[in-house]
Amino acid sequence: MKKTTYEISKMDCPSEENLIRMKLDGIQEIKNLDFDIPNRKLAVFHSGNTSEIEKVIAELNLGGKKIASEQTDETDFKENANQKKLLWAILAINFAFFIIEMTTGIISKSMGLVADSLDMLADSFVYGISLFAVGGTMIKKKQTAKLAGYFQITLAVIGFMEVLRRFFGNDKLPNFSTMIIVSIFALIANAICLYILQKSKSKEEAHMKASMIFTSNDVIINLGVIVAGLLVNWLNSSTPDLVIGTIVFALVTQGAFRILKLSK
Repeated sequence: MKKTTYEISKMDCPSEENLIRMKLDGIQEIKNLDFDIPNRKLAVFHSGNTSEIEKVIAELNLGGKKIASEQTDETDFKENANQKKLLWAILAINFAFFIIEMTTGIISKSMGLVADSLDMLADSFVYGISLFAVGGTMIKKKQTAKLAGYFQITLAVIGFMEVLRRFFGNDKLPNFSTMIIVSIFALIANAICLYILQKSKSKEEAHMKASMIFTSNDVIINLGVIVAGLLVNWLNSSTPDLVIGTIVFALVTQGAFRILKLSK
């Protein structure tokens, strides 16, 4: 048995962990995967060589590179019986905030909230595909990933078009207080998701470090919308909201292409 450690420089949140898990699913040589999100590392316990593993990790464009490989006698890998239950909980939280942020974003005329809602939807897709794949065939998983990826890209393109329309139009200013309040609650929700998933792994990891929370792109996006809300009020301009919306739509599009890679 070998243990090969990879640095995944762009692995910032649990949804990306699930992307990697799904992409590596089906490689018979792999016996266990051990993720360390705060330090952006993945330990793969496997037999044989790592060529196929490295090829699959590279296809996701998450900055994966091998940093160490060693023999190990570890063979007792405990499966988490609550994993499916936890995935459902995280899926529910993300999808609920997709609806909340989409609704309040439309009402408050905030593209930042609308874009962040799509980021929440993107995470929901990843967890949904993970759950759908449990006991399902590889073909079904790939078909679901393709559908989710294209749907996400379509929504992002519509979002980009709306940003352009508002930039050249004469729309009212977004409601900055709604932007800030909803984003604070979304920030709390993302922190809870990270806590739940890390707590499921071991008691030592249950005591989360502050650095763990703030490595998540989702949390950084929430903070970005909060700052944009403050700037909207201070500058009396919708430009900060449109800028953060554009940035998040770009991230959502990037995430969609990663999901599509699961269908190949």
